[in-house]
Amino acid sequence: MLPVVVVHGGAGHIPKERAELSTIGVKEAARTGYAILQKSGSAMDAVVEAVALMENNPRFNAGRGSVLNVKGEVEMDAMVMDGRNLDSGAVSAVRRIANPVQLARLVMEKTKHLCLTAEGASKFARSMGVPEVPEESLITDYAKMRWKKNLQPDANPVECQMGKMGTVGAVAVDKDGNIACATSTGGMINKMEGRVGDTPCVGCGGYADNNVGAVSPTGHGEAIMKVTLSRLILFHMEQGKTPEEASDLALTYMKERVDGLGGVVVVDPKGTWAARFSSLQMSWATAQQGELHYGLYCGEHFVEPVQENI
Repeated sequence: MLPVVVVHGGAGHIPKERAELSTIGVKEAARTGYAILQKSGSAMDAVVEAVALMENNPRFNAGRGSVLNVKGEVEMDAMVMDGRNLDSGAVSAVRRIANPVQLARLVMEKTKHLCLTAEGASKFARSMGVPEVPEESLITDYAKMRWKKNLQPDANPVECQMGKMGTVGAVAVDKDGNIACATSTGGMINKMEGRVGDTPCVGCGGYADNNVGAVSPTGHGEAIMKVTLSRLILFHMEQGKTPEEASDLALTYMKERVDGLGGVVVVDPKGTWAARFSSLQMSWATAQQGELHYGLYCGEHFVEPVQENI
């Protein structure tokens, strides 16, 4: 069953013309993470590389392709967590960084802190030699179009968010049984300047513990924070639930308690995995035992060899 990597490209409702490209993107990310694990790479290496690949893909709301805040600017959040010792690193409201997930890993490995924000994160990035990129390089025409559309007084950004694939993320277990998660996002469309969602918050935007498993969620950040979704799922797993059962319980609770929609990818120490969502769609892909599993709609589950395009 090991190694295994599971990735998601965000929950919501994806326009048909973008759905296929989203599926291609998550399959490529899962293959990339799995190749690292096959070469005895760590779970942390696998999730960071898988997420960085999606940050570089303009089809996803992370890195290049991030949604814009109310001022038409990009502010991004990301986090990583290492299940061996519960170390974690995160950045929030960070600007002009191509791969926030890699910066989050540096926060974990090079500082005594867990999360750096805004200008402080930028200063740290410069001190680590991480290059700043022009903001325009992160902004797509699609993001601009949707930003303008949502400036209108009668717009509903939460509803409209479902027209854009959300947060991207990954969970993995490596050959040594170590577990990790990584999550990255551009946040909510037309958010207030400085708004930070669930992604950089431990227990909300991700959690990894070698003793229990790992979770990376996507969906409405405020709802995810209210129910500490990632830790809630692992709590259910600690009580003996499977990853699928735990995910469904927590997603149902989030819907009933705070009217929040979302999705998750989950894995346990044995390599049992789940990709579950309460939204209309979530692009996801899993690589395990030489097979690539993937889907987009509820109940959809395709399988093909991992090696197909390598």
